[in-house]
Amino acid sequence: MRRVAIDNLRPGMKVGRAIQNSSGYTLLNAGVILNEKYIARLRLLGIPSLYIDDGFLPDIHVEDVISDQIRLKAVRQVKEILQKHSNSMGESNWETEKLYNTISEMIDQLLSDPQLIVELTDIRSMDDYVFAHSVNVCVLALMTGISMGYERPKLHHLGMGALLHDIGKILVPKQILNKPGALTEEEYSIVKKHPEFGLQILKNNTQVSSLSKLVVYQHHERYSGEGYPQGLKDIEIHEFAQITGMVDMYDALTSDRVYRKAFLPHEAYEMISGAGDYLFSYHLIEPFLSNIAAYPAGTPVELSSGEIAVVVGTKKGYSLYPRVRLLYDKKRRPVTSVEEIDLMDHRSLVIIRVLDDIDEFTSNQDKSNNING
Repeated sequence: MRRVAIDNLRPGMKVGRAIQNSSGYTLLNAGVILNEKYIARLRLLGIPSLYIDDGFLPDIHVEDVISDQIRLKAVRQVKEILQKHSNSMGESNWETEKLYNTISEMIDQLLSDPQLIVELTDIRSMDDYVFAHSVNVCVLALMTGISMGYERPKLHHLGMGALLHDIGKILVPKQILNKPGALTEEEYSIVKKHPEFGLQILKNNTQVSSLSKLVVYQHHERYSGEGYPQGLKDIEIHEFAQITGMVDMYDALTSDRVYRKAFLPHEAYEMISGAGDYLFSYHLIEPFLSNIAAYPAGTPVELSSGEIAVVVGTKKGYSLYPRVRLLYDKKRRPVTSVEEIDLMDHRSLVIIRVLDDIDEFTSNQDKSNNING
């Protein structure tokens, strides 16, 4: 199973992982064979990519770090809150109680397997971006907190703040949030108010702790002092807010937006890695990145040896050194037997590039072989 961009989908491909919207409606089930109509519909809905089962990894099934049921429940709850308060600043204690319970379920699942690593990219439509993004930021923040040894009370404060970090965006005009081009100075100044809007919305909610509210207010502050709304520096920014700001940036970078295509996971990994003691405190970056597969399972890659391979998995803490299965040898001939290499044990062998589409490579290779033959 591998992730394929919408522009590279072709009729005849088989869906490897079901696609659902934020209402729980299944858009396409796993196992469905794509046709032109399905692809056009996905494009219309703003689905940027799909997981395809193409036989490269028939024995490998990659799971999300939390169950689909819990993720969907959290997305629905966030959607309900944001839609309800889009025209209101009222109190919502009963809603936050439900969120608290859902966060507890997330924590239980994440603590049940300390070796979990993020291999899957959450597929979301453009319309569901804010809801799904909020949940993903919560999951990534919790994983970071667990890696830092946080106890459950801390994880709850962090999780609630991360889940609600963008609640203030409901007061930002949609035409600004969804603008396909660059924002004007005036438009950007409005967007930059969303942490303050978020604090206003939550200020009377007695079930959201002051620490969680601080996350909402400070998640765009940066270690160097170049963030907003207060321009805080270093230890002036609460650790929970720095964690949330860091994972918020990673998830935004790896998501397709109306104004740009997503960065590949290894590109976003490198950006965050290089931001230590500039955008975020260095001691937070390593615990976060230890949870991220820079090259998720199913990623087709070219090795420094000239071999073509596909990633089959990554051990936690060794994000840049996945285990790969060879597809083509150094002379670009198909490998006929299953042969895997753990790059963790072969440090002289490195990934030099990620292939856009292994099928395109295979097609070009076949053409080349025919010409040479």
